[in-house]
Amino acid sequence: MRPADLAELVLLAALWGASFLFMRLGAHEFGAIPLAAARVGLASALLLPLLAARGQLAGLRRHWRGLLLVGALNSALPFALFSFAALSLSAGLASIVNATTPLWTALVAFAWLGRRLTPWRVLGLALGFAGVAFLAWDQAGFKPGAGRSGHAGLWAIAACASATLCYGVAANATQRFLSAAPPLTVAAGSQAASTLLLALPAAWLWPAQPPGALAWGSALGLALLCTALAYILFFRLMSRVGPTNTVSVTFLIPLFAILWGALFLREPVTAQMLAGGAIVLAGIALALGVVGGRR
Repeated sequence: MRPADLAELVLLAALWGASFLFMRLGAHEFGAIPLAAARVGLASALLLPLLAARGQLAGLRRHWRGLLLVGALNSALPFALFSFAALSLSAGLASIVNATTPLWTALVAFAWLGRRLTPWRVLGLALGFAGVAFLAWDQAGFKPGAGRSGHAGLWAIAACASATLCYGVAANATQRFLSAAPPLTVAAGSQAASTLLLALPAAWLWPAQPPGALAWGSALGLALLCTALAYILFFRLMSRVGPTNTVSVTFLIPLFAILWGALFLREPVTAQMLAGGAIVLAGIALALGVVGGRR
């Protein structure tokens, strides 16, 4: 990976790490689906005029099927699921579960595209998912006395895991169906498709009490920084270094998410979180061939 690509990967991790902070700040007032809809709608309002200014709107019609699929799996569903999780989980913990995205990407590539899984990758997949199970055990409290809050934690982690599965399918779908589309076309088109998919559910579930300034500021941060700018970087990296290398950004996202959560929300960093995160990251390192090689 070239230094310029690595620098963009770190910037992308910082932006997506901040998304967990913004979701924590906005989800309680908006609700999960309205916040996700506001995020993609505002991002589309920025990206579509930029696409038009570059004379690339025709690409939306040419690639509309792939854009609809990627929009659903890379934005609409996972954004709503992570916003739901933000009602119960800390920013740092949600980002650690999000770090399993490369594991899902490798598994989907094996099942769908026939990519070979080496013994090291199989071990990495097992280890990574074991780390998530460890976090779920601690959060959801299968221990005596775990009450309703424990069940909320379990559902939140299940939502995060489902979102990362969506990301894994979307990364492979982007490579298969949208490899010929320019990154800006994919970014703008997928957000526009997500907006269409979420518009009716968001209108139905829009909060009766108008969200406050902080919640709207969080939605703007999600839209402009963590979605519009981030997805331009993401799809550009996808076209340069491929899906497996690009989704390795999730190695870095928990570091930034934990940092932002501790700085701005004073979220605690527990021993269980660090241990589970270490297990997840070790599994990702094996699955991607960072440790043990690509034999």
